[in-house]
Amino acid sequence: MTTNQKIDASLRDAILSQPDAILDDKDVMHALIAANEKIMGANIVDLRGIAMDRLENRLDRLEDTHRSVIAAAYENLAGTNQIHRAILRMLDATEFEDFLRDLNGAVAEVLRVDAVRLVLETEQSDGQEDMPALEDVLCVKPEGFVEAYVAPGRGGASRPITLRQVAQGDEALFGNSAKRIRSEACLTLDLGSGRLPGLLVLGSEDSSLFGPQQGTDLLTFFAGVFERVMRRWLT
Repeated sequence: MTTNQKIDASLRDAILSQPDAILDDKDVMHALIAANEKIMGANIVDLRGIAMDRLENRLDRLEDTHRSVIAAAYENLAGTNQIHRAILRMLDATEFEDFLRDLNGAVAEVLRVDAVRLVLETEQSDGQEDMPALEDVLCVKPEGFVEAYVAPGRGGASRPITLRQVAQGDEALFGNSAKRIRSEACLTLDLGSGRLPGLLVLGSEDSSLFGPQQGTDLLTFFAGVFERVMRRWLT
């Protein structure tokens, strides 16, 4: 014969008055399930307990996925706001030289990059000496430079947006700061019919800022706006 041990009356009344508190407490439920399995013995398989364990594991995975989705959404929203602020700052310029200086100044600060370089191709071999006052942002290069810079062998297939880590930046673009550059975003520019292509390079000292595994939607939008602004200045 077995005897049932009665629990304290006050504890029993508390449980009966708030049963949801027991069900919501994961540790208490685990203890109750373990006690139930102990009573049943090792020869009995509790299918309901197994099902509950599986459901609990699925719930944990769902909660992790939910948190990841929310974090990604906030990050994407922050990136969108950042691109919008950079575009608005870029549109503020009323002179071409101010526009170029802002690229490596206020626009670079908004985008949180350490260097911005605009590459324009020219058929003249000595074109890079035309605007020495803006050499810290504007680089004039011979025809074919853009394709060669973003071509396979430098970090992947040639495409409108190329994100990659680098051992160091290209000295022809970044000058003395090239040794500090560890990643870059290369935005190929279509400057209009009859014009040679351009290239906008965003350089960062953070090796994890740009990488081939990242999405390019926001930078594609930024490049599209930049192309249209450049066409206005080049007319």
